Amino acid sequence: MKHLTMDELEAGLEEIESAPKSNGTVEMIVARPTVNGRLTLQKAALTINGGLEGDNWAARKRVRPDEQITIANVRVVRLYAQKPERWPLAGDQLYVDFDISNANLKAGDRIRIGTAVLQITSKPHDGCNKFIQRFGHPAFTFVNMDAHRHLNLRGIYAIVVQSGTIHAGDGIIKV
Repeated sequence: MKHLTMDELEAGLEEIESAPKSNGTVEMIVARPTVNGRLTLQKAALTINGGLEGDNWAARKRVRPDEQITIANVRVVRLYAQKPERWPLAGDQLYVDFDISNANLKAGDRIRIGTAVLQITSKPHDGCNKFIQRFGHPAFTFVNMDAHRHLNLRGIYAIVVQSGTIHAGDGIIKV
């Protein structure tokens, strides 16, 4: 797959910035049962102690408590991944059509998805070497640029504060 250039990525900013600020949607749920394994789910349980059931987050000893759930703006992922079957390669769990910028969601804010409630954390989400290999260095630079940092293009972290069940297609509301 051809990696996009910085100009091609920058051309997508207007679409990214038009994501819904309220009443968003979960477009895809992905569990990571093993380090590089990906399982797309239609339904998932989110628990306070375990995060997304079936995901290996809780088993990874180096993971911090404020990194329980990863949320990515699907408009960004759609841009750099180019095909829905490549979205899970980004390594996130929830792919949402929702504005996850600092202007719309701040650390401490809560969102409801299905019967679960998540709280946004302050931990920054950055790309890694796997991200560069899968999507290219321009994509890595694009999602981490200081000029775009406020948009959280690489995604955000959240913790589960109310266990519940979520489904692909569920709405997202700030609470």
